[in-house]
Amino acid sequence: MRLVFAGSPEVAAVSLAKILDEGKHEVLAVVTRPPARSGRGLARKPSPVGALAEERGVPVLAPTSAKDPQFQEALRELAPDCAPIVGYGALIPPALLAVPKHGWVNVHFSLLPAWRGAAPAQAAIAAGDEITGVSTFLLEEGLDTGPVFGQATERIRDTDTGGALLDRLAESGAQLLATTLAGIEAGALAPVPQAEDGASYASKISAADARVRWDLPSHVVDRRIRAMTPAPGAWTLLHDKRLKLGPLAKAQEAVSELGPGELRATKSAVYVGTGSEPLVLGEVRPEGKGPMRATDWARGARLEQGSCFA
Repeated sequence: MRLVFAGSPEVAAVSLAKILDEGKHEVLAVVTRPPARSGRGLARKPSPVGALAEERGVPVLAPTSAKDPQFQEALRELAPDCAPIVGYGALIPPALLAVPKHGWVNVHFSLLPAWRGAAPAQAAIAAGDEITGVSTFLLEEGLDTGPVFGQATERIRDTDTGGALLDRLAESGAQLLATTLAGIEAGALAPVPQAEDGASYASKISAADARVRWDLPSHVVDRRIRAMTPAPGAWTLLHDKRLKLGPLAKAQEAVSELGPGELRATKSAVYVGTGSEPLVLGEVRPEGKGPMRATDWARGARLEQGSCFA
């Protein structure tokens, strides 16, 4: 089939690489977010999908808005048979949904209708789900409500971070997309409407959402921090300064009671209180510094008795 691929982040580049490596379809162009400023020099860098497309010699369309008339005309001129879309980062206008002959085939990192929305993998970890997965579905105007072509499951591990889970889902999603495209091309695959029972939503994660609430039970604190790792990064405050936190661990020895957010440092560990039992800090990142072990940070921070995260 003649494809136009839409996507932006690294997890989407995995699917694009799979399509290009298999060579079963002609990729006419890639649609991605415009280059963004990053790094100390604030130079503009293409998205991971855009960078891969340039490397492979695939034309790139990077409109500031999918509503741009020139972009819409360019897409119509390409007249793709199908448009796979993975984490593009913007809504496709209704006027463009019917441009590809077989529609836009979206790869979503959940078992729809569970966790529709922007951050499904992170939401699944934070909620304590044991199983998640990927779905391919036909894009329509509703938010991730289109009929489903196929799904693949993935077990959530006790130590999974949002990044680690997304890495695995990106691989299984790429394989599922390849299978879905083959089924569509053969005329052997038709999407099935989603059930509304069990629908849940995973909103985009803001910086405020990533602030740790130490009054919650330890297992909830643990899951939420892992879900926010590596992005946007869980954080807390100490003396009005922000401290980013990596995943925590269970205490391996008896620790006397600590109030929510209360700290206690020993030579071998830094403990923090929660709404239930204390946990052990892992890697931390103070403002303006790189990541470091919590014990190294605590020595420099000179924690006093009663020091407490806010």
